[in-house]
Amino acid sequence: MYGRCLVLAFFLLPCLLAAAQDTRKPNVLFIISDDLTTTALSCYENQAGHTPHIDQLAAEGIRFTRGYTQFPVCGPSRASLLFGYYPHATETFGYVSGREKVGATRKSWPQLFKDNGYYTARVSKIYHMGIPGDIEKGSDGTDDPASWTESFNSQAAEWRAPGEAELVQNNPYGAIERKGGNVMTLVKADGDDLVHADGKTAEKASELIRKHKHEPFFLAVGFVRPHVPFVAPKAYFKPYPHDQMVLPPQVANDWDDIPEPGINYVNSLNAQMSQEQEKKAIAGYYAAVSFMDAQVGKVLQTLREEGLEENTIVIFTSDHGFHLGEHRFWMKVSLKEESARVPLIIKVPGKKPAVCNSLVELLDLYPTVAELAGLTASPNLQGKSLVDILDHPQLEVRPYAFSVSKWRNTFSFLIRSHKWAFIQYGEDGSDGVELFDMEYDEKQFNNLALNPRYEPVVRRFQAMLGEKLKDVRANDLGIEYKNKDE
Repeated sequence: MYGRCLVLAFFLLPCLLAAAQDTRKPNVLFIISDDLTTTALSCYENQAGHTPHIDQLAAEGIRFTRGYTQFPVCGPSRASLLFGYYPHATETFGYVSGREKVGATRKSWPQLFKDNGYYTARVSKIYHMGIPGDIEKGSDGTDDPASWTESFNSQAAEWRAPGEAELVQNNPYGAIERKGGNVMTLVKADGDDLVHADGKTAEKASELIRKHKHEPFFLAVGFVRPHVPFVAPKAYFKPYPHDQMVLPPQVANDWDDIPEPGINYVNSLNAQMSQEQEKKAIAGYYAAVSFMDAQVGKVLQTLREEGLEENTIVIFTSDHGFHLGEHRFWMKVSLKEESARVPLIIKVPGKKPAVCNSLVELLDLYPTVAELAGLTASPNLQGKSLVDILDHPQLEVRPYAFSVSKWRNTFSFLIRSHKWAFIQYGEDGSDGVELFDMEYDEKQFNNLALNPRYEPVVRRFQAMLGEKLKDVRANDLGIEYKNKDE
């Protein structure tokens, strides 16, 4: 009898272990890059870039081709995706965490996991941090302490890092070697990966995975590259000789049909950039992306080595995109495609790899991952769960994506459907309108809003925008809006 029990146990033990594994809470590894455009990733449309680790993740997960930020600036974008509300719902447009408006009773995305028994940790920039300032100081930025069990910063020299440096913005005579702040300084740095913020972030993230592998965790890993300055060990620059960089296509008189608020805040003219400097900026950006990709690879490798892949949801994205000379625009803020569109990859254990062309928003991450983990998300979140898409990638989540930006005192709004990109400057459109047929004009050179033939299409989108703003502001946050009824 005893022998029979041993034999039975031998055959049943694997089944029992598998059942126990299936009931474990899934871990969440959330990786967010800073200022990363889809046009720099080889798993999207860039054949010049070299991002093998992100490419591998894309090949194993669901790669979303039409993901959009809710605000193409770091602070408002991160507040939106982490709390689950559109910027106009909370009036969070600045460099803040978002907690200031939603209050103490509404849970952020990581806080939901923390309050349900997860170890939650932040490594480097998740909520807003000033780059390079907060990295240089090793400070928290506008973090939300309620979200985390622990938090860790990755201090580094940034633009002051030893190495060969060059300022390619507002430096027409090449007299300035390097400059701090939000400018395009390139540093081909001395030393290895661990000298720099993202190298330190990967090391700390790997350490935390190993330390907390026996408990459910929500680990948020914030890589600051390719945000300016474009700093990386010099080896990462070697594959990108600047004289071999290809500038994006341009058309004559491109700005003639762009409303004045739509001329991006940094462009080749006001930044006094020569073509050589433009090519150097692109090369520096690609080098920074390759450096960041290598750090992503280290974290994913640790996950594999610790045997956690089969129980960990992995998300990779960016807070917004980045212009690399399209329309002679640079950096973010613009609602053109290169600035508003983001890479988005979700890998869920047991789900088949796929490519999804549905329009999705960063807001959708909170309800999606909460549902995957079996948690009840905060009420009245404004994103949509993508769980059904993970099994049926041909499904459509929403008819359009919605993004907002603000430069100086002018708000701009994007409604992006599959066929159209509609951009309006000012809530009444008095500061200008743009309309692009994305099936025939994906680079957005021909503003059809100026063509009377397309007036009905413009009116339809303006009506949609008005309804969307009413819907976005109809939340339960209890905030008094100065302009809510206008």
